[in-house]
Amino acid sequence: MAVKMRQRAPIKNGQKRSVESRAAILAAAEEHFARDGLAGARTDAIARAAGVNKAMLYYYFDSKERLFQAVVEEQFRAFSESSIAILESPGSPKELLIRYVQHHFDFIEAHRRHADLFQQMSQGGGKGFTTLVRKFFAPRVDAFRRLIERGVREGAFRPVDRMHAAVSITALVVFYFSAAPILNLLSKTDAYAPSNLKLRREQVIDFIRFGLFVHPEMP
Repeated sequence: MAVKMRQRAPIKNGQKRSVESRAAILAAAEEHFARDGLAGARTDAIARAAGVNKAMLYYYFDSKERLFQAVVEEQFRAFSESSIAILESPGSPKELLIRYVQHHFDFIEAHRRHADLFQQMSQGGGKGFTTLVRKFFAPRVDAFRRLIERGVREGAFRPVDRMHAAVSITALVVFYFSAAPILNLLSKTDAYAPSNLKLRREQVIDFIRFGLFVHPEMP
C-alpha cells in the first residue's frame, strides 16, 4: 500500500516577510553594535539600515538591550551547535581536535564582528551574559573536555588538565583576531590577509600537535 506523504504547510507571505524582516534587523544591528557599541548604536539607524520602521524593531526585540543579546546569541548558537557536532563525531581524538580548531578559526574569520560583540557582552556581564554562558558555552566546553579525556585515555594526548587545555587552545585561536589592530600598528600586518591567515592556522595546529599529542610527528 502506498504511503501517503504528509504535505508541509506552505509558508504564508506574511510569515515570510516577518522572518526576513527579523533577519534584516539582526544583520543591521550586528554591524552597528560592532562598530559603535551598545551605548553608541542608535535604534533608528539600525531600523533604517534594515529597511523597517523603528516600531517594528521594538515589536520583535522590545529594547535595544534585547536586540543586542539576540545578535550575540544568534552567533553563539551557530558556533556551539556546529562545534559540538564536530567534537562528538566518530573519529580519532587527534583528527576531531584538529577539525574543531580549524572550524573555530574559520568561524571567527567569517564572522569578523564576533570578537567585538562578545567582548562587549562579557564586559557588561549581567543576566544576559550568564544565560549565554550556560546555554552555549557550557555544552561546548563539556564536549571539548570529553574529547580531551578520551584522547588521554586512548594514549593519543599526553596527560593534561582539561580546563587549562581548553583555555590554552581557545586562546591560540581567539587572541590572534583580538590582537589584529595591534599587529597592524606594530608591524603593518594585515591579520586577515589570506597568506597571514593560512600561516597562522598552520602555526596554531603545529603548536597544538607538539604541545598535546603523544606522537606529534605522525600525520
